[in-house]
Amino acid sequence: MRLKRSNEPLGDLLIPLLCVLLAAFGVLAVYSASRYTAKTQYGDEWYFVKKQAIGFALGVVAIVLCGRIDPAKLKGKRFRYVALIIPIVLLALVFVPGIGKSNYGATRWIGFGGVTLQPSELAKYGFVLFASAYMSERMDKMRTFTGVLPVLLAGGILCVLIIIEPNMSVTMCVGLLMLCMLFLGGMRIKHFLVIFLPALLLVPILIVAEPYRLSRLSAFLDPWENPRGEGYQLIQSLYALGNGGWFGTGLFRSRQKYRFLPFAESDFILSIIGEELGFIGVFVLFAVSGLLIWRGIKTAKEADDFFSFLLSSGITLVYGIQTAINALVVSGSIPPTGIPLPLISSGNTSLIITMASFGVLYAVSKRNAVKRQEQIASAFSYNKA
Repeated sequence: MRLKRSNEPLGDLLIPLLCVLLAAFGVLAVYSASRYTAKTQYGDEWYFVKKQAIGFALGVVAIVLCGRIDPAKLKGKRFRYVALIIPIVLLALVFVPGIGKSNYGATRWIGFGGVTLQPSELAKYGFVLFASAYMSERMDKMRTFTGVLPVLLAGGILCVLIIIEPNMSVTMCVGLLMLCMLFLGGMRIKHFLVIFLPALLLVPILIVAEPYRLSRLSAFLDPWENPRGEGYQLIQSLYALGNGGWFGTGLFRSRQKYRFLPFAESDFILSIIGEELGFIGVFVLFAVSGLLIWRGIKTAKEADDFFSFLLSSGITLVYGIQTAINALVVSGSIPPTGIPLPLISSGNTSLIITMASFGVLYAVSKRNAVKRQEQIASAFSYNKA
């Protein structure tokens, strides 16, 4: 942790500002999507939004604190292994009776008292930190297959622990993140194909292995085959988007949130946003999200060291991959899978950790600005001499 000098550049302020803007909109969207369910199920229409507001407040604190970190210190060996081991331990604790919490047939959370945590959210960023630090110190070895094995092993352990929860959607996110990080780290194309092709063949095996996944695939291909069963959620999502039209029905005026659309406040919150704000509202939302992703790419591009490049790329990839998958699921473009819309969907773990990650991204952009300032000062001094 270091204090900012008065003459130190501020970095890319759009990163924290856009992040906070999206998260604040998420609090509003959660209230709109959840108030009826919260009132009928818990007797308090503010039930979900109060939790989201607490997560938002903690997320703002996290983004401020993480924005003051020196990114170079995250590269240390002790920190990189802690960042990987803690999520692995937490994922293992999910299966310990009395600690792991189950919901809708899946055990994906751990609970201590009244506090619950979803370790898979932490695992994504823990992997990014580990992979970035490891690959930045072994750039020459990344051209060999043995050089990429530690990253493959770390990602593979996380994927195995997540898939047996079961949580195939997050498993695929981590797997795709791992492949992208390896590619950016300098892995050869032939090594990339050796890993990618077997992973691609593994997907249908995982689908067939669990009957509910096969049912979801069938629902994706023809949701009207079972409109009251597996196809129900997708049909209701499409109803919501279609009802929204170009300009929407108006804020707080969704019909599908009245318990027609399951998980309206979490995985399918985009459907409610589309119904209330229409195509234009969804377009603006993704324009802001796209701008945030672009600032992340720009930060990675301007990084003056390989670790900062990989770290910025990884943080941006986590957000971008999850946002894209959620949008594709909600619109019926890929088979239904349970994955929230980052910064928007209900869920404190995801919100706080995502905002903290953008704090780290801002810290990298600030370091880039400091380096540019030093280069300009050095060039000025040289020319003056």
